[in-house]
Amino acid sequence: MLDVSRVQKELVEIERDKKLSGVSIEISEGDLTRMRGTINGPVGTPYEGGIFIVDIQLPSAYPFEPPKMQFVTKVWKSLVNSLEFTVGRHPNVSSQNGAICLDILKDQWSPALTLKTALLSLQALLSTPEPDDPQDAVVAQQYLRDYATFQGTARYWTETFAKRGSLGLQEKVAKLVEMGFSEDTAKVALESCGGDENAALEKLCSG
Repeated sequence: MLDVSRVQKELVEIERDKKLSGVSIEISEGDLTRMRGTINGPVGTPYEGGIFIVDIQLPSAYPFEPPKMQFVTKVWKSLVNSLEFTVGRHPNVSSQNGAICLDILKDQWSPALTLKTALLSLQALLSTPEPDDPQDAVVAQQYLRDYATFQGTARYWTETFAKRGSLGLQEKVAKLVEMGFSEDTAKVALESCGGDENAALEKLCSG
């Protein structure tokens, strides 16, 4: 049976420390077994400035069983392939469903760990991916063989989809279209420049 008192104490601690820790949790419709976590993208990574949402489900045996966590997945259609993304591309996060490869969410879980610990571990995973133990082999190979492209793509998706209050993809594309470029060309330029509108414009003008 779910240890309600334990979960409530954890939520109080997370709420108290959220500004310092960069992680927070909200209960879904008053159900303690369904929550949404929020992680701030780590400074100095392609995910910096992004706000990443994590779906959290607590099993009835929590804290003796690990919470089930996965990044909430959105879909973005590229000009070449149909891509599903989460966390702006990451070797340890599935591009298909947001599933996470992290040992403490599996066999290394301990009742001494908490929801806050798990979210902070996810935040650390954004800083230091483990491509040798991937959830998404394609992204892991890109990380190992073409880090510059990996970094640019991750930054692009963070800029476009994970930043609150920032200019979104459609607005950036629309501005470039107004300058006389085609929509498809504008999207390709933005992706290759990591979502940087000025760099994309410079690339289009020089091309």
